[in-house]
Amino acid sequence: MLQKKVVVIDDCVLHLQLVKDILEPAGYEVLTADSGIVANTYIYTTPPPDLLLVDVEMPMISGAEKVRLLKKRDKSRDIPTLLMSAKQPEEMVSLARESGAEGYICKPFDREGLLATIAGFL
Repeated sequence: MLQKKVVVIDDCVLHLQLVKDILEPAGYEVLTADSGIVANTYIYTTPPPDLLLVDVEMPMISGAEKVRLLKKRDKSRDIPTLLMSAKQPEEMVSLARESGAEGYICKPFDREGLLATIAGFL
């Protein structure tokens, strides 16, 4: 069975490494990007990633806006996308709905919660 490919977009190197340290031992291929622009090189590949994790608070373009743009493009609209943030769950529900994201993960997250959430979308 092929590894599931997850692209993580976050401007915090510590968060990128934390997610990678949790997902790789669980068998995922993890590609990290510190901006939405850098992430495009991973998103628009063949085959495309299986899942995107996008931080809400990003410089230049917010994570929610990045998801809105991804959901408008044929090549990326069907990739399951989860927003990540330390915002309250009620606000995350709204952001996910408005942006077109399939779900969200609240920070801080724990290993089991992150793995369970991701598994639910793959």
